[in-house]
Amino acid sequence: MLRDSVEGTGEALTRAFSDPSLRLGVTGLSRAGKTVFITSLVANLMERGRMAAFSPEREGRIEAAYLQPQPDDTVARFDYESHLAAMTGPEAHWPIGTRSVSQLRLSLRVTPKSRLARLTGPRRLHLDITDYPGEWLLDLGLLTQSYAQWSKASLAQISAKAQNLVEARDFLAMATEAVAETRHDEMQASALAQSFTAYLHAARAAGFSQLTPGRFILPGELQGSPALTFCPLPIEALRRGTIAREAARRFEAYKSQIVRPFFRAHFARIDRQVVLVDLLSAMQGGPEVLEDLRQAMAGILSVFRHGANGPLAALLGQKTDRILFAATKADYLHQSQHQAYANLLEALVQEAKQRADYRGAKTRAMAIAGLRSTVEESRVLDGAEVDLVRGRVGQSNQMRALYAGHLPDHPDHILAPAREGARDWSDHEFAVTDFAPPISSLRAGLGPPHIRLDAAAEFLLADRMG
Repeated sequence: MLRDSVEGTGEALTRAFSDPSLRLGVTGLSRAGKTVFITSLVANLMERGRMAAFSPEREGRIEAAYLQPQPDDTVARFDYESHLAAMTGPEAHWPIGTRSVSQLRLSLRVTPKSRLARLTGPRRLHLDITDYPGEWLLDLGLLTQSYAQWSKASLAQISAKAQNLVEARDFLAMATEAVAETRHDEMQASALAQSFTAYLHAARAAGFSQLTPGRFILPGELQGSPALTFCPLPIEALRRGTIAREAARRFEAYKSQIVRPFFRAHFARIDRQVVLVDLLSAMQGGPEVLEDLRQAMAGILSVFRHGANGPLAALLGQKTDRILFAATKADYLHQSQHQAYANLLEALVQEAKQRADYRGAKTRAMAIAGLRSTVEESRVLDGAEVDLVRGRVGQSNQMRALYAGHLPDHPDHILAPAREGARDWSDHEFAVTDFAPPISSLRAGLGPPHIRLDAAAEFLLADRMG
């Protein structure tokens, strides 16, 4: 702990007397659009023709934006060039999603606002973007749980899904049988872990979010590691030499050797945070899936170190002073529904937002699309005009229209049934089509088409570019 403190102080001193940097964390559960968001944000900061709502660009104060080597040589570089080529190439397709931690540094040379500050010439701000799976953030909640507590909660969740998921039933049967065994057996432990992992993947495929440990789903460099060979078991006592006792030991090792180092090395250093949420897919999955997402987001957001950063923050340690909650796939909805979509997200994360606001952090919720994949149109259906979107599907140029469903003006019309355990939507129906990126070549000066990335950049970056 003393070494961590000394290293942190040394790093803070270096930051205090060098070009300022802003550490931006981007997270979200799988398929929330992290890779697309980061790629498009960087591309649009480099080619700013679509950034009208970003005041430093609107005022003509950004002189240059360029990529530089990232500050941490031990972390993988975010593969910006390959992702941009995938999104905007002649056979445009979605890039490979986030599998582990990666970083990218974008440096911006900016003319200060005030005349006095301009006397010293342009300033440089390093934007250090860290991309990491939201599934790994869920693991931070494990730090406050014992193995017995985690097992009890996990088994309750698995039992609730057993009616619909064969993988849940298979694991529960295997776990019940294993508890009767008195001695630990490595082959049996491995089989149990594999069955548990199969359940986690099946639950995620069904749309559920509240699944731990996150590394079982996205193992990263730990693929095949003994550290991922444990599972929840229905236990009363941890007798020496039993498979449950060894599972408990590995659970504690997972927390101390994987979760805590991740927190110290990456998450605890974030200045500002983007939380991406795929609300549309959750609504399509039904009330149970949406409520599970709400609880998962509450768990993720509870671990942020909220608060305003004062003049000594560089020495005493940064807190997350701004959090952007972004509902992705806004291009799947007509713009007439975007405000209702943002309102639904704000209501979904209300508790975390209020906690952050109380502690001095600034928060905002908005509907965005990192890459706009549709165009809007209106059609007359059954005598009524309906607002739709239309986009490309698959790898062909075939176009398909989508009406995702009507979002009510008040979020409680959707969130209340989900909290109350409704099995389906009685008054609503939601549908999502997986659109492909549009086939179009980027012109000089223009980044990829988007929805509100300029407003997101204004909230996250503009005040640090004065």
